Amino acid sequence: MSTLSPGLRPPAGRPVPPESRTAAPAEPRAGRFRRAAARLAPADRTVLWFYLLTRITLGITAHFARWLFPAQSGTREAVSVLAPFQRWDANHYLHIARDGYFPAGSGPWTSGWDNREAFFPGYPFLLRAVHTVVPDWTAAGLLISFVAGAVAVLALSRIARTYLPKDEGGRRTAVLFLLSPCAVFLAVGYTEALFLAFALPAWLAAVRHRWASAAVLTALATTVRVSGLFLAAAIALLFVLTARDEQGDEQGDEQGDEQGRRVWRSAGWTLLPALPPAAYSWYLHAHTGDWMAWKHAQERGWYRTFHTPWEAWENTWNGAFGHTQTTGYALMFQAELLAMLVGLALVAVLLYRRRWPEALYVALSLWALGTSYWYTSIPRATLLWWPLWIGLAALSLRWPWFRTAYLSVAAPVTTLVALTFLTGRWAG
Repeated sequence: MSTLSPGLRPPAGRPVPPESRTAAPAEPRAGRFRRAAARLAPADRTVLWFYLLTRITLGITAHFARWLFPAQSGTREAVSVLAPFQRWDANHYLHIARDGYFPAGSGPWTSGWDNREAFFPGYPFLLRAVHTVVPDWTAAGLLISFVAGAVAVLALSRIARTYLPKDEGGRRTAVLFLLSPCAVFLAVGYTEALFLAFALPAWLAAVRHRWASAAVLTALATTVRVSGLFLAAAIALLFVLTARDEQGDEQGDEQGDEQGRRVWRSAGWTLLPALPPAAYSWYLHAHTGDWMAWKHAQERGWYRTFHTPWEAWENTWNGAFGHTQTTGYALMFQAELLAMLVGLALVAVLLYRRRWPEALYVALSLWALGTSYWYTSIPRATLLWWPLWIGLAALSLRWPWFRTAYLSVAAPVTTLVALTFLTGRWAG
């Protein structure tokens, strides 16, 4: 049916061309890709090239690991190319994605239950979706982490450029981050890369006062890890401080008061990130009758029962130096203690510099990890503390020797942790 008025009809016999025929021809995919790449700053492209190089390096390490460190001595055939990446928590996520949380009526009441409800559903659901395109489960997980890691490191470098005076600060932050001791977990089938792919753009949106975007991205982060709630608290505090400052700057000015009220009207967005964890708790309650089933699964499977911070420190110290564990696990506990000290020092620096939201984020993470029976996964959690990597980059800009010293220590440690994980031993 023509939308033209009667006086503007075309001559008889000549059809009215549909709107689609007047539209510009579709741009080829290659052209769209080149145009998207052109929007990246030179510093962004440098960061992504270095990211790609580190992924290649990790692939080479995994190849040598499967030949040099077989699970059984004397074997004459190496495991598959992807086998070194499917370790530990990656298996939990695979089982959830493949079978669901409670397959065939099994659950916490079943003998030998793996406590899979301790893991939030965001990553397993995405893994199942990608698996429909990538048939191999391990390859699907690696693809998720590869893409998410690129987004995360790019966002991290951009955040760093908002704090540091030079573009070099963003590149240097990315280098220190990608060569951090637990960097292997950004590449394997774990949640760190995916969480950061949501969390870091959320923080970048928040510092730019784009509260709706920050809330949506933080809500996505809370589907992946409980740490998303710590990010939500930090962004909520940043929102309050920003709104208060804007009102204070324009106090007594009618236009300023209206601007302040407009900022406060965005406050509802800060509640959005609570919805995914609430929905997950409701789902678990419907199947188990327990609103905190995910927390109780962590207690059963990973000794995350509440203990005072000093009790947790003492138990971890005994594990590290009390000759109660094998050497590998004793080293694990030593790394946990060191990571806790780094975290506490980071919080102290952030408080000294009045970076209240960032200090709150890291402090909540330390509280959650530092009040279990003993410390677990704190070294891996350092990947989520973006103020740490920006702070180290700032030190390297101030003292050029610091970068060399850091890389001289971090490079071998990073390689050893990667080998530890890829060969099926403890890591992170």
